[in-house]
Amino acid sequence: MNRRLLLAAPVLLAGCSILPDRPNVPVRRYALAPRRPTTINAPRGAPVLLQRRMRAVPGLQDLGLRRARPDGAYEFLPYEEWIAPPADLADAALRAWLQAGGRFAAVVQAGTRADADLVLESQLTVLESVPQAGEARAAIAAVLMREERLSSRIIGTLEASGSAPLPANATPPQQAQAMELALGRAFADLEARLPLPR
Repeated sequence: MNRRLLLAAPVLLAGCSILPDRPNVPVRRYALAPRRPTTINAPRGAPVLLQRRMRAVPGLQDLGLRRARPDGAYEFLPYEEWIAPPADLADAALRAWLQAGGRFAAVVQAGTRADADLVLESQLTVLESVPQAGEARAAIAAVLMREERLSSRIIGTLEASGSAPLPANATPPQQAQAMELALGRAFADLEARLPLPR
């Protein structure tokens, strides 16, 4: 009896496979870490900047690479993702960018015991490829403050943006690369707008 069941098993399993009909498509993941072309040492007495964790507008909290459609809607590229939420990646990259810019003695994170002269709060508002315009775009909104004993005084509110060319019929890796370049240009724009002596 057991032998008959074993012989019939391949025939029975052939009719009720649990394997998916479609092949498994691996997800490709991309880094998002624009870097300054040069590093500048800060002068003695430069301020310390506390950079609070960057937030993201709705739609930029997902891992998927975002693409604008001609009708104004957005879509996420299937199987194409950032290695972490884009605002988290942009937060770390912006900290390194500002640290290497020579304007701050240190750029520290929330929770540090260091005394900070200035505080930067930021939000990632745009990070997308726009094939119909032939470019990728990035934008950041930020507030620079000086924290005093019982209150915070706003020094400036900032809107920074950057763009990068996107080849016609760009592949997902090319779109990710263009978005990274656009974000780096948004960082440069943000840094240039900071109301601080150079």
